[in-house]
Amino acid sequence: MALFNSASKNSEHTFVKHNPDMLNNFYGTTDVFPYWVADMDFEVAAPISQELARLVKRGVYSYEFNESAVYKSISSWYAKRHDITLSEQNFVQVPGVLSGIALLLRQMTKEGDRVLIHTPAYHQFANLINKANRTVVTSDLIADETKYRIDFDHLEQQIKQQNVKVLIFCNPHNPTGRVWSKKELEMVVTISKRHNVTIISDEIHADIIYDNSTFTSLTNFDYDNIVTLIGSPAKTFGMHSISNGYIYTNNGTMLAQIKSQVSAMYLDHGNAFSTFSTIAAYNKGEQWLEDMLSYLQGTVDWIEHFIATRIPEIKMYRPEGTYQIWFDFSGLSLSDEQLKTLIFNEAKMGLTPGTWFGVDESHFMRMNIATSRDSIETSFELLANAVSAYHNGSITLMPPCQGKQSSSNCCD
Repeated sequence: MALFNSASKNSEHTFVKHNPDMLNNFYGTTDVFPYWVADMDFEVAAPISQELARLVKRGVYSYEFNESAVYKSISSWYAKRHDITLSEQNFVQVPGVLSGIALLLRQMTKEGDRVLIHTPAYHQFANLINKANRTVVTSDLIADETKYRIDFDHLEQQIKQQNVKVLIFCNPHNPTGRVWSKKELEMVVTISKRHNVTIISDEIHADIIYDNSTFTSLTNFDYDNIVTLIGSPAKTFGMHSISNGYIYTNNGTMLAQIKSQVSAMYLDHGNAFSTFSTIAAYNKGEQWLEDMLSYLQGTVDWIEHFIATRIPEIKMYRPEGTYQIWFDFSGLSLSDEQLKTLIFNEAKMGLTPGTWFGVDESHFMRMNIATSRDSIETSFELLANAVSAYHNGSITLMPPCQGKQSSSNCCD
């Protein structure tokens, strides 16, 4: 596990998460550990680096595509990891998951049509809908004591009343970490069928699943109007800046239309680096993934125990999947400005404000834990000490220098 705990501190590079302008804009300071962007600090699996090194060593970058080998690798991976049978003929390669969703929205809806998302929701969903001149419709998830669930009555009510055409569904869910059960997915499909709603299913976190949870793809369900973003190796293998996205559907008519549009825009191929690193990841990266999942599971356990014993006022929604944790800080009884001061200035934690995800209450925040546990332990010690100091009057939580708190330039 040393590979993961020694995650390099690459602040000297131009990684988005360390961008000083963004940190100042979001947090009013650059002196925070960046837990806000949903990418990894871990070094990728050795076979991926070896394959990239092989390509560089050749020194020749002629046209070189091998989509069939990519689709075969993905299909074999999903058969082994998730017991899902995928046809290698039913994939469409796109530059990324978000570009794939943007393309699908334009193909499946017209301007002014309504598209539903569950809130809290990954903020780029609403961004993509708005930029396509479609209308965002929301259905709030319900927070129980331990996890979030879908309000199926409200979901159907919104679909009927708002004449929703498309549902963007996220499984595993970002930011709450839910891995939706088969029964829950059956309800989503039943409601969508009843009202002829097309489902775009973002399943990019499908491989980041913790103990006692099982991922079920919507691809498995008998409903023609499902397009699945099988995703990409980005989240699974930390290949965020060198991976493509992959659209998948069993609907032949829909598949032909998607292929035609993607091909017409010449977006249906990757480059040698994305192609062969993806093949290497899926063919040779399983042990690395198992080790990483074990490490992340240990991090989740550590945080849960630490909060329970040192800062019980904080509520943690234990993730079933993803490497994000969703926190509710309302138990600290702080004002919005006091909470920002506590988290950003005292604990020096660059968490993602819940307001980015369409949640009105600013006491919710998301944390990316795909980094060194040593760093995480240091951050939570600072947080616990700051909470204790505030309670005993040792510090006063003055409002921090305010950034714009905008997510317009945020990657994830």
